[in-house]
Amino acid sequence: MNISLKNISFSYSDSLDDAILKNLNLEICSGECVVLAGESGCGKTTISKLINGLIPHYHSGTMDGDVLLGDKNTADMTLAEISRVVGSVFQNPRSQFFNIDTDCELAFGCENLGMNPEEIKQRVENVVQEFHLEHLLGRSIFNLSGGEKQKIACASVSATGPEIFVLDEPSANLDLKTIADLKEIVSRWKKAGKTVVIVEHRLYYLRDVADRICYVKNGQIAYEWTPAELEAKGPEYAASLGLRCMNLGMLSENGDARFHGHDKIVMDVQNCHSRLDRESPSSTESITFTNLTFSYHRKHPILDIDRLELPCGQITALIGHNGAGKSTLAQVLCGLQGCWRQKRAARKRGAYLIMQDVNHQLFTESVLDEVLLGMKPQNEKLALEILEGLNLKQYADNHPMALSGGQKQRVAVASGISSGCEIVVFDEPTSGLDYRQMLAVSATLKKLAASGKTLLVITHDPEFILNSCQSVVRMEHGKVVEQYPLLGNEKQLVKAMVE
Repeated sequence: MNISLKNISFSYSDSLDDAILKNLNLEICSGECVVLAGESGCGKTTISKLINGLIPHYHSGTMDGDVLLGDKNTADMTLAEISRVVGSVFQNPRSQFFNIDTDCELAFGCENLGMNPEEIKQRVENVVQEFHLEHLLGRSIFNLSGGEKQKIACASVSATGPEIFVLDEPSANLDLKTIADLKEIVSRWKKAGKTVVIVEHRLYYLRDVADRICYVKNGQIAYEWTPAELEAKGPEYAASLGLRCMNLGMLSENGDARFHGHDKIVMDVQNCHSRLDRESPSSTESITFTNLTFSYHRKHPILDIDRLELPCGQITALIGHNGAGKSTLAQVLCGLQGCWRQKRAARKRGAYLIMQDVNHQLFTESVLDEVLLGMKPQNEKLALEILEGLNLKQYADNHPMALSGGQKQRVAVASGISSGCEIVVFDEPTSGLDYRQMLAVSATLKKLAASGKTLLVITHDPEFILNSCQSVVRMEHGKVVEQYPLLGNEKQLVKAMVE
């Protein structure tokens, strides 16, 4: 089914800025896979909401122009009518769940469309096989990792069989193996003649799938390329536009070669020093955890760790497939789960967790107050410096919940920096961030580590790891299976993340 956006201008009623979209025009042909790329806050998600009807039927604002699905204007259709044609996967999958268990969630969309029970059963069985979800059946939605929730969201939408798929940052919380599964699903949709629109920062997995990459800037489609055309322009050109790597092969071939010469980009973003070398620091001290176990409700242990070492003053990447226990480990270390050795209060004072879903930890009425909240003693000058380093100073007086997803993420990072805790744990700090902002977060974390803080970063982002981290811890099935310095082991890292 064709999609036409004709002379679209739109501004949200509570917008912090001027119009998000300005006389935008975009034609997407039936069966085409189009990627909407661009820096955070440029309007990519707004375009997706125009296509799935959330604008103008849910989000209030001022809109001019027409959005056509085939020959029908979305303004003349109800959301129920649009949902039969367009299936959406949102950036935060929690926002689209209606059930508490995975089986019911997979069937819900089909049930809502009034399909007969036998057809629903067959469709659910098909998506379970396609998405490799057998191990997630019969599970509570609340006990899934962020990546597992994203897989359930994609599969439940796929089961309804819409003509158009709209995906907003579908890879944000997925490990590389699961991203490969997602690529396979998108390829199947395309082969079936479906129209696919993907808002995405991670471009590498779509280089063999997408027909076009549309770059959004200043409320318009500024550039269009095929994946091959963009890759041919080179990594420096992509980085200058805030775009991520087009080919993971370049990362594993020569370590962090992609980042050589990019310190100027960091300087432009953050006005800070160039990246730290990954050589071992003079101090050999480390924070060691031993015999760390945890289970929910006395069931099979989720964590069973003999020994975990975090080098002091370094950034350690915690990697592993979705569901390996990484987020649970972070919660235990920070006193949010379990009764392990130290009292929870002591652990909370010693370690600060920046959650995967930052909406759970934004509490105040302004961005500045959010950073000051955990700062003792409070220092407004320092708080503003932290915000400036993350390109957030201009939003200091704005409400955190009015920001874009990437901007919220950076507010949470700023709060972690200001907390003063010895250990700062980041759970996917670069999900939803463009390349330029990833470098800004990376540079800020390096400065934090250089000040003596010990950082543990849960991430599926190899670009971030190769640019930022000095050591790696890999978890599988609740156990630490590898710990090693990153310098000289770059190929081992990328291989472990992909397999």
